Amino acid sequence: MIEEKQDRVISAEHKEIDIELEKSLRPNYFSEYIGQTKVVENLKIFIQAAIGRKEALDHVLLYGPPGLGKTTLAHIIANEMRSNIRVTSGPAIERPGDLAAILTNLDKGDVLFIDEVHRLNRTVEEVLYSAMEDYALDIVVGKGPSARSIRLDLQNFTLIGATTRAGSLSSPLRSRFGVVSRLQYYQIDELSDIIERSARILEIGIESNGALEIAKRSRGTPRVANRLLKRARDYAEVKADGVITYDVAIAALKMLEVDQYGLDAVDRKLLLMIIEKFDGGPVGLDTMAAAISEAPETIGDVYEPFLLQQGFLQRTPRGRIATSFAYKYFDKSLNSEKQKSLFDKE
Repeated sequence: MIEEKQDRVISAEHKEIDIELEKSLRPNYFSEYIGQTKVVENLKIFIQAAIGRKEALDHVLLYGPPGLGKTTLAHIIANEMRSNIRVTSGPAIERPGDLAAILTNLDKGDVLFIDEVHRLNRTVEEVLYSAMEDYALDIVVGKGPSARSIRLDLQNFTLIGATTRAGSLSSPLRSRFGVVSRLQYYQIDELSDIIERSARILEIGIESNGALEIAKRSRGTPRVANRLLKRARDYAEVKADGVITYDVAIAALKMLEVDQYGLDAVDRKLLLMIIEKFDGGPVGLDTMAAAISEAPETIGDVYEPFLLQQGFLQRTPRGRIATSFAYKYFDKSLNSEKQKSLFDKE
């Protein structure tokens, strides 16, 4: 079985060990936030307009790959609106009563942040519709012929939903978000700035070329960048003089088996499996999952997006294929027919 995803230092998935680190490094206002320029510019305008009208901000949907700062942006929005924020997640709201308890305790202008909003129970989601649209809760009291519906008025609030799977949201729920923003992978220079900012907060000695090298291997994701920074700090303290130079960064990342493209041993095993066991593909997601004893959702949500973005994999109607770039990476040769089909597609 392929290594568990939570053991991967370059996994963008949230881990328990990240909680305190992310809290200490989290920017509180847009002035401290790095990256996602277009999203931030739009949010600033919407927030300023809402404050000017003395209204709650329209409901906001933030979507994109894990680790890009959706939770951070939710807290910044609340701070910029000068509002309190209540944080929960889709799986944590099991019954309509749980949602009602949260909503009835919100004050005017408060922000409710629901992470993994695509995982809301369908009955809970249906209760949320009227809350988002009419700022009211329709609750059925009693059963059978004596049942009656009671409407509870709510304070005007802002719901911020975050998801890595926007396509899994139902149309009625998606349509109730007035602001929909997609977060993109970060540029290397943005990640380098984030790493240097984190190093200052954590009082880590780092040179700019060391930060740049970590940024290049951080898979476009701030969460991965900060995690690699911590591991490079450990290496620097034990094997060097405590400062992360270019050479120290290279040595630390080599120890972690993270190469110049940001791939680790798991990525390489996945690509080699496609190349060697399935002649480069096409191979279906379920077949890939069976071959490495992993859930198809894990491959699709965790392993695959970065490999697609970097050009190691392609999706086709028949399945996934390893690209010519993947073959070059492993110094593998293509048979003439496969080579022609790949280069025609690329």
